[in-house]
Amino acid sequence: MFSLAEISSAYRTRFAEFAFEPAFVAMVDQHVADVRTRLGADGPELEPATPDAERLGDYALGFLDALTEIDWREPVGHDYAVCRLTAISWLVHAHDLLPEVRD
Repeated sequence: MFSLAEISSAYRTRFAEFAFEPAFVAMVDQHVADVRTRLGADGPELEPATPDAERLGDYALGFLDALTEIDWREPVGHDYAVCRLTAISWLVHAHDLLPEVRD
């Protein structure tokens, strides 16, 4: 089983692709918005609320469990799961949810 720190570490490497893959940026942004909504961190404020690290971790682990059930393998490109896992990693990074996971 993976921890939120391990997921973040594995998928933050995808951030480098943002510089030359604008469609990937847009897809990840949509996933970030959806995850915020699912976690209740999308209030009416101008600045979205910081997601709770424990809830985000639980969500991420549940998502990975679902991927395991379907025997998902990470592709070279950007499928739904890669976008979702990158979005989770982005939320961790953007909100400094795990101080030990820094660039």
